[in-house]
Amino acid sequence: MARSGRSNIRIWLIFMLFVISAIAFLDRTNISVAGVQMREEYGIDQIRLGWVFSAFLLGYAAFQVPAGWLAARFGPRALLTAALVWWGIFSVATALVPPDSRHAILLLAIVRFALGIGEAAVYPAGNQFLSRWVPAQERGKANGLIFAGVGAGSGLTPPLITAIIATAGWRASFYVCAVIGLVAAAIWFTVSRDKPREHSRVNAAELAHIESGLPVHDPAAPGAIPWSAILSSRSVWGLFLSYFAFGYVIWIFFSWFFIYLAEARGLDLKSSALFGMAPFMAMTVGCLAGGVLNDFISQRFGLYWGRSGLAMAAFLLTGLFLGIGSRVDNVSLAVLTLALGGGAIYLSQSSFWSVTTDIAGRHTGVVSGLMNVGCQLGGALTSSLTPWIAAQFGWIAAFGTGAVVVLAGIVAWAFVDPRRQIVGGEPSVRAGVPVAQ
Repeated sequence: MARSGRSNIRIWLIFMLFVISAIAFLDRTNISVAGVQMREEYGIDQIRLGWVFSAFLLGYAAFQVPAGWLAARFGPRALLTAALVWWGIFSVATALVPPDSRHAILLLAIVRFALGIGEAAVYPAGNQFLSRWVPAQERGKANGLIFAGVGAGSGLTPPLITAIIATAGWRASFYVCAVIGLVAAAIWFTVSRDKPREHSRVNAAELAHIESGLPVHDPAAPGAIPWSAILSSRSVWGLFLSYFAFGYVIWIFFSWFFIYLAEARGLDLKSSALFGMAPFMAMTVGCLAGGVLNDFISQRFGLYWGRSGLAMAAFLLTGLFLGIGSRVDNVSLAVLTLALGGGAIYLSQSSFWSVTTDIAGRHTGVVSGLMNVGCQLGGALTSSLTPWIAAQFGWIAAFGTGAVVVLAGIVAWAFVDPRRQIVGGEPSVRAGVPVAQ
């Protein structure tokens, strides 16, 4: 992304978004590791714990579009700073819900719903940032790095939270996560700016490089949201439905994989933490590889194949790995195969967020927020439905359902055309990325 004589401030800020992404998933998946102890203390079963998981995702989904609007209105610098502080407050609040309360489950659900509201800002704001800072030909790699934070944060969660629980109890894990978030908020506010021209360390060469790959219009400029064009776009609804399928699958891993290893595969806390890292490390690799492939294929064969084609192939691989992995008897081989499913689906992650930037311009935050509603609705469904399917029909059926859903998502991706903007129908990118198939 950088050459001699050109500053590389955008790269450091993208790396900071990677860190924030990792913290976001640390804060949202710590409860799945602590959930084993919480179930005992609160006297709840898996299904009611699933309600608590779903409450987070409903809050997260409900505020995706408002978060996108806020990112465009106030800028990603202020919004992400406020969001990190918010996460810290409600991470602490999770640990403060008294287990002897008559309404403990309701209170937990409310707290997690509120946490979801705050975390709704992270990716719409991050995508709004990319629309202002990253030229089109670098967006695949940029999104790949940012979303590698999902795997990194989720992968670090089992060993980190397990170690804290073993040392100081499950409540301490939420306190530690809150402190990490507050430190990140201070750093982000200090080092980031909303636009390259506002950053004193961006030199003329980097500024020219960034602006050469942006749409002709200023993505930070104000403008009325074209709701009619957005809601009538096949690409938007294709992204929404395919991201629903994406969310359904990934939240099987985020919500239930650690518990699946402990209760279905019979692993102890330490072994579950070790094996539980595998899918999330695979997701990290998948994100990074997907970002590189995204830009490479787009340069060689056009945006449709670089964005949509790659995503369809990733979904196909995911369905195959989930179907096979859930049926393997050997624990190590099963974890490896399921982990490959997690890694394969994350090959598509940069495609989702690059397309919203490609087609939406100054409305990137709103469109990416709307798309992300689909992901969170899929996650909310799987958080409650997966334990029910597992209880009624077994874990093979639970993972098999995920395989069917993700394969259906291929059809939705076929309708996504990243080559045309929502408004005006013009090619959405310039600066060396071909728009023809």
